[in-house]
Amino acid sequence: MSRYALSFEEIDETHVAIVGGKGANLGELSRIEGIQMPRGFCITTNAFLRLMSDARSAQTASIDDQLERLSHLKADDREGIRTVSAELRQTVERIPIPDDVAAAITSALARNDEHAAYAVRSSATTEDSPTASFAGQHDTYLNVVGAAAILQSVSRCWASLFSERAVAYRLQNGLDHRNVQMGLVVQRMVFPHASGILFTADPITGNRRVSSIDASFGLGEALVAGLVNPDVYKVRDGVIVSRSIGAKKLIIQALSGGGTHQQALEPERQNQPTLTNAQVVRVAELGRRIETHFGRPQDIEWCLVDDDFQFVQSRPITTLFPVPEVADGENHVYLSVGHNQMMTDAIKPLGLSFWQLTTPRPMAEAGGRLFVDVTQTLAAPSSRAGILEMTGKSDPLFRDALQSVLKRGNFIRLIPNDILDAARPDDASANAPSSSCAKAPLALDPAIVTRLIASSEASVATLKRDIKGKSGTALLDFIVEDIRELKRILFD
Repeated sequence: MSRYALSFEEIDETHVAIVGGKGANLGELSRIEGIQMPRGFCITTNAFLRLMSDARSAQTASIDDQLERLSHLKADDREGIRTVSAELRQTVERIPIPDDVAAAITSALARNDEHAAYAVRSSATTEDSPTASFAGQHDTYLNVVGAAAILQSVSRCWASLFSERAVAYRLQNGLDHRNVQMGLVVQRMVFPHASGILFTADPITGNRRVSSIDASFGLGEALVAGLVNPDVYKVRDGVIVSRSIGAKKLIIQALSGGGTHQQALEPERQNQPTLTNAQVVRVAELGRRIETHFGRPQDIEWCLVDDDFQFVQSRPITTLFPVPEVADGENHVYLSVGHNQMMTDAIKPLGLSFWQLTTPRPMAEAGGRLFVDVTQTLAAPSSRAGILEMTGKSDPLFRDALQSVLKRGNFIRLIPNDILDAARPDDASANAPSSSCAKAPLALDPAIVTRLIASSEASVATLKRDIKGKSGTALLDFIVEDIRELKRILFD
């Protein structure tokens, strides 16, 4: 028989298809040394599939017909989405949870204390992935007490897979409703003094070395729902570099018999810092530990309970543009080669590969685009003036962006001309994103143009002659070899 419930300790990142993205990430969190999280378990997608199988056999009008109607809707058809998604939610909620599934859930509750309060949260197979977070698209039920109430919340969470907002989100992201499955997370409630969200990369600037922490009193639902202006802390290398204390006018707290309630926060607490400086630095440090484990910047939900941080969720930050990987720990400034050529779309892999073969200098790749590292060019006054002039002519926005970086003062290490010249005996302007930055102009001899054209035409004639009869891998080898001749002609 398929297993319908798994403890966090039984789950890792390979179980996304079984417990969904949120559940798989919680399984990984449970393995990180020094990271605390509330106990709990996941209800697997096998349970959801069993429910859907019962729905198909119990309904006169097949649920597949409803899904088919949904698949033909457009993302901007709000009325159609509203109608069909409501029908699907009602269909799923009306199907009784199969007895063996219910037994597996109550048995898992018994192992974790069936009398405790729990949070029941969605964990769809498309959720909390590196490309789509689905944040807030499915339902969450907090402070649920008792097996009967938990089973009811489970049924509602399953049905929220077809909420209007979740359906619209899938349509916008090109995801097939019929291929999405729902796992669930059932996790012990914590009753925090404070809670919030930790981004291990600044979501505003994209700076991977700055952690951004949003914090408010009570349960985190007030912050997630945008009901409060949270405190915002920025931490870099263990130091708080900025702090903004928000006016937190309300708080959401748990009720003793289950559920939550919203109330006004006492005036004297509204402008008090949610966290001490030591707590801010501590949670940022724990966030770095979590980021290291997952290998990419994380969006983390945390709770502060008795001066200890408990983590209830971690997922990749999906809004950061990828950056070239550099292992020296220094800041770098890149210019987009494509944008400089008015090619703003991502380049296909073959195009990237071919362009890399023709470039006179190394280019970094990220997000389907090529970038030139201009950090050293900006570092010294002599080359800095040249690149600012050049970029200002090609695109004033490039120049403005570079000047903004320079105004940050210590973002890059500025060096005197003599040091740069000693370190780089060749032309420092080679760091520019174009071969147009030369130290001295060419001699004003019009015959140069004629000779260059003749040389290029002769090279093309040789290419046409030699390429005949080439095929298969021999043709590819010939092209790679001919690119050397192309570069000689282009940069003569």
